[in-house]
Amino acid sequence: MELKSFGGTGRQVSAIGMGTYYDFPWIIKARLGSRGGAASKVEALRAGLDGGITLIDTAEIYNSEPLVAEAIAGRKREDLFIATKVMFLHLRHDALVRSLERSLRKLKLSYVDLYQIHQPSPFVRIEETMGALEEMVDRGLTRSVGISNFSLKQTLAATKAMKKHRLTSIQMPYNLADRRMEKEILPFCRKEDVAFLAYFPMGHGKLVANPKLQEIGARHGKSASQVALNWLLAQENVFPIPRASNAAHVRENLGSTDWRLSDEEKGELDRFFPPPR
Repeated sequence: MELKSFGGTGRQVSAIGMGTYYDFPWIIKARLGSRGGAASKVEALRAGLDGGITLIDTAEIYNSEPLVAEAIAGRKREDLFIATKVMFLHLRHDALVRSLERSLRKLKLSYVDLYQIHQPSPFVRIEETMGALEEMVDRGLTRSVGISNFSLKQTLAATKAMKKHRLTSIQMPYNLADRRMEKEILPFCRKEDVAFLAYFPMGHGKLVANPKLQEIGARHGKSASQVALNWLLAQENVFPIPRASNAAHVRENLGSTDWRLSDEEKGELDRFFPPPR
């Protein structure tokens, strides 16, 4: 498994991660106590861990933190990079503290490696939220701080609000079919050495059967999905986090690492999936 430096943390983590957002009906059912399909999801996470993936992303709203706890049980904690998120309704100081403590109980961990704001709130001053996050770092409940679904303007406000620590990561949608992040967010990440977690790396499934990706994949004995992920892996500071709900798919995702597209093939993809102007 390829390893990459995660932002300014000094940590080497797997170049590809695993996401644990399943779908809205599953989230609601899980919140009500029904965990249908939980065993296959845990199996998928374990398949990734067995294949060398160390990065797992979850969130309190996903209701998948207990599945992550089950999947990582018995693994060496120091080998894992576990990230979770606080929902936008819990961004006031005391609510954020309670959310992180609750997430740690569900994950059966004493700390997470990354704690992220899931999305900004129009009702809570960013200074209060970032201050609470820095306090969580000081208390040892999280090793680092990240944000998700922030515009560049909101990102700059968040970084300005931090007084003692630094922003470690940004999580946004990014894939060959949606390259909007290349205009502002990714240049910021590269300038500031901030890790970028790419969710929806398959473009909501649009790229799985794309003929151009299939054509290029055939040259390497790879699938369209593996080509789409490999393209992301080659981007500086970018860590794709495809959903881990099926062990076979996770094992396929593992095949996206440890090889590279040629410069000519990258040029083909740029012509087929033009970058933003």
